[in-house]
Amino acid sequence: MPESHFRFKKFEIQQDRCAMKVGTDGVLLGAWIQPEKNIKRVLDIGTGTGLLALMLAQKSAALIDAIDIDKSSIEQAKENFNSSLWPERLNAIHCSLQNFIKSTSEQYDLIVSNPPYFNDSYKTSDNSRTLARHSNESLSFDALIEGVVKLLAADGRFYLILPLKEGEAFEIMAAARGLFASRITSVFTRKGKPPKRVLMLFQFSKQLIVTDELIIQNDHGDFSDDYRKLTKDFYLGLKSHRQQ
Repeated sequence: MPESHFRFKKFEIQQDRCAMKVGTDGVLLGAWIQPEKNIKRVLDIGTGTGLLALMLAQKSAALIDAIDIDKSSIEQAKENFNSSLWPERLNAIHCSLQNFIKSTSEQYDLIVSNPPYFNDSYKTSDNSRTLARHSNESLSFDALIEGVVKLLAADGRFYLILPLKEGEAFEIMAAARGLFASRITSVFTRKGKPPKRVLMLFQFSKQLIVTDELIIQNDHGDFSDDYRKLTKDFYLGLKSHRQQ
């Protein structure tokens, strides 16, 4: 079973009441994001434990709004924010993206989301976890794109992580709304295996897409040097997969 808390170098995540726990996807995305030095406003869509918001608070001096439709998750995110080094810059809001759009005129320099995507997978008996994971019941890609288009500043950046198939579909849908991929990193568990995830950066300006790869494990089953380098500012220590 997942631990009730997860300790990083500069903050700790309590997650016993959250539908979705700290996982590799969220850490990958937060570590991969390269915020501009002058960003002032950040929005985390579907914050869960507050992980991405906290990682971005560590990386920037921005004010960060973090929204989630799950009440228990947002209450715990608030606790995680209040116990961090940056409580004055973190704001947890119990709200759907659709309702948040109606209630704010804010434009964000950076928007981030680790969105639900298991449209066709088996639904769990845990209603909160099911809601967090099934995009057709909580946050469709259409709704996510619409929200980003309305809330992202003209020169802003939108970051997310998805499985390969869903990422390809999202890229096409976003382009149709004038939101274009500018960087894509394919994430492989090991060399020689199909990519497990894609890390994606979108902007309103259409440009040549920068593509690269990240391999999480080396041939010996240990975390790769690239993965260690990417996450070094957050993880306290990385054990080999063989030891876990």
